[in-house]
Amino acid sequence: MDLKRRQPIGIELVKRGVATEGNIKAALDYQKDHRNKKIGDILHILELCDDQKLIEAIGEIVGQKGVLIDSSDIKLNITEYISIEVAKKNKAIPFEIEGNHIKVCFAENTNIRSMENIRMLMLNKELIMDPYITFESDILSILKSIDSVSASDMSRTRSADSVTALVDSIIRNAMEKRASDIHIEPMENSVRVRFRIDGELFTEDNLQKENQSQIIGRLKAISNMHQEKQEAQDGRILLYDDYNIRVSSQKNVYGEKFVLRLLKKNADIRNIFELGFPGDEESLERSVNKRNSLTIMAAPTGEGKTTTLYSIIDYLNRPEINITTIEDPVEIRIPGLNQIEIDEKTRFADSLRTVLRQDPDVILVGEIRDTETAEIAVQAGQTGHYVLSTIHTIDAIEVITRLRKMGLSDYDIASTVATTISQRLVRRLCPKCKAERQFTKEEIDLIESIGNRYNFKFDLKDNKTYDAIGCKHCNNTGYYDRIGLFEVLDFTEDIKELIMQGASSIEIKRKALEDHYNPLIIDGINKVIKGSTTLEELNKKLVLY
Repeated sequence: MDLKRRQPIGIELVKRGVATEGNIKAALDYQKDHRNKKIGDILHILELCDDQKLIEAIGEIVGQKGVLIDSSDIKLNITEYISIEVAKKNKAIPFEIEGNHIKVCFAENTNIRSMENIRMLMLNKELIMDPYITFESDILSILKSIDSVSASDMSRTRSADSVTALVDSIIRNAMEKRASDIHIEPMENSVRVRFRIDGELFTEDNLQKENQSQIIGRLKAISNMHQEKQEAQDGRILLYDDYNIRVSSQKNVYGEKFVLRLLKKNADIRNIFELGFPGDEESLERSVNKRNSLTIMAAPTGEGKTTTLYSIIDYLNRPEINITTIEDPVEIRIPGLNQIEIDEKTRFADSLRTVLRQDPDVILVGEIRDTETAEIAVQAGQTGHYVLSTIHTIDAIEVITRLRKMGLSDYDIASTVATTISQRLVRRLCPKCKAERQFTKEEIDLIESIGNRYNFKFDLKDNKTYDAIGCKHCNNTGYYDRIGLFEVLDFTEDIKELIMQGASSIEIKRKALEDHYNPLIIDGINKVIKGSTTLEELNKKLVLY
């Protein structure tokens, strides 16, 4: 547990008579070659102590109930309560339910946040969690055995010829592979299934054409769509507790194509610097911790605007601040926030008017889509609130042009907008298989020419970069997860004056570059030099060559 202890756990165990000094020395020697293992788990693995007394003592030390557990102790279907992915991430196994109480066992080194995540998941199911701890190796062993059964779901599904199970297997397989979208596409002789993982589409399977109508029927049934209609429809799948799945159908020449967008309900909020935000906490404070103003995220669809806004909101979230969000839909539920989900009958502007009567300090508006929402957001900023929102433009400076086209005056823009941020997502090199090499002369020439264009000096003294190789961890792609490229435009007095004068975006950009504004391409090159991504990935988003 992430709790402060007065003494190392090894000393505590010796004092309690559970382990000897010799046991602890042997465990420490083992730990030198297995640094990710904790002392308690090592003592269990090496069978140096009585396991029951050991886990009970560790439980007393960290303030939890210690228990030994194996597969025979699990008296429920784990995946009915949490997904395998969530169980692995939090090292947690629900193992027994009594009334409205559910017993959940955690690895003895699980942190408090993971316990809180699972507690909230159980509360969503109207269950009260009773936490226990056990050895990490036992938790991982149980989860591995469950995962191996899950991995064979697809093959068993085919042999059983169950379309219901087949559709479920496709969705669960996509969840396990971290897919953001599932494409189910009728082709001439088959039904193609593709997953979008880290922004790239991969063909996962080709299903038999004769199952097409049944697959479509099942998707419509669980998405609450009209079975008889073949025109475009939208729906939602609510069968999976950890996910809110948005569904879109569109007829093509071979049938109806479905795209399923997988949105995790209780995803962890990532630190904004983990997302790739440049600078330090001081520069972040200057950009986002404001009143009487707007911060606007700008990027095309699917480039991570909402994720970054959640990170900013999480950074600002404190008990003394009233934060309200207006979203379509609420993608991640955050404790301490008032989150409002709009529907077909409600607009952002309508909800924003109501929220302003709820004494907010910070307001997140999912998207500025129209003039009315933009005007109310500006009014909110001018009356003491801090408003964050998103807009669709190509970069941070073009936000000004877009707001002008929506009808906002130059005065309102200059007096209220404090910061605009633009971003793109590129795939992050897999840390397990990326290979170091020297930059070629052509690559150095390209980087230096970009630096000269924006009067920026890149640090190339190490002259090294990395290539994507591919391994089991990254599904042989060479990339795992994504990282953001950012540009931040803080509205200085000079920038505000230019806006008030009606200056063009070109004039504003010229002045911003003089004030140390760095475009997306500068942050992108810096991330290539740091080994986070590659020039090839950068070129896909920003066109370098």
